[in-house]
Amino acid sequence: MRRWLAPLAWLSLLLLLTAGMTHLEWLFRLIEPDTRQVIYRRAGFFTLLAQHVLVVGAASLLAVTLGVGAAVAVTRTAGRDFLPMVSQLASIGQTFPPVAVLALAVPALGFGTLPIIVALLLYGLLPIVRNTLAGIDGIDPEVREAARGMGMTAGQILRQVELPLAAPVILAGIRTSVTINIATAALGATVGASNLGDPIISGIVNGNTAYIVQGALLIGLLALCVDSTFDRMQRRPDA
Repeated sequence: MRRWLAPLAWLSLLLLLTAGMTHLEWLFRLIEPDTRQVIYRRAGFFTLLAQHVLVVGAASLLAVTLGVGAAVAVTRTAGRDFLPMVSQLASIGQTFPPVAVLALAVPALGFGTLPIIVALLLYGLLPIVRNTLAGIDGIDPEVREAARGMGMTAGQILRQVELPLAAPVILAGIRTSVTINIATAALGATVGASNLGDPIISGIVNGNTAYIVQGALLIGLLALCVDSTFDRMQRRPDA
């Protein structure tokens, strides 16, 4: 239980700040003393937090499914020829800035949540694909030979040997992808996807620094909570 104290502490702080933001008007008044309204009120902070988590969660789930699946496929004998193509496609997702992806996606998908999910999916694929490839390729060939000598099928070797051994490296890639996308998801507010980016974009448009700080604080705490959770998952139980 002690190993989960840090994630629980960050989560508690996140929830407390989300619930008590309206009670901190005096603090944000110090940042914007001449502004009539210093607390963002167009939507509830819990609603924005839930929508932010939903968007990042959906995009991350798709990225993990596609990234790990594609990387595993090209490490098989039948898929080796497609390894350069998969690596290049994953890299292309990060060469395009998320804003550019949104600009290209909106005409085809319309405003709302779908364009930002597509942008986050493309942006989050590269670390997952690279780490999955590195994790599987880094396994000692003698381990596979020993598994075959025990009579295990190719599917059993993948599920019971390769993926468990590569799991720490794969998890590190997922951790990087999800943490980056928590911050990147704020751009969804520019295309009508309501989330914790709303106060930030509104603050930029209206010149209200207090709004920007509120959105940034919650996004930062969410990222710390998720990152520390992945950190504990990567550690051994006795660590």
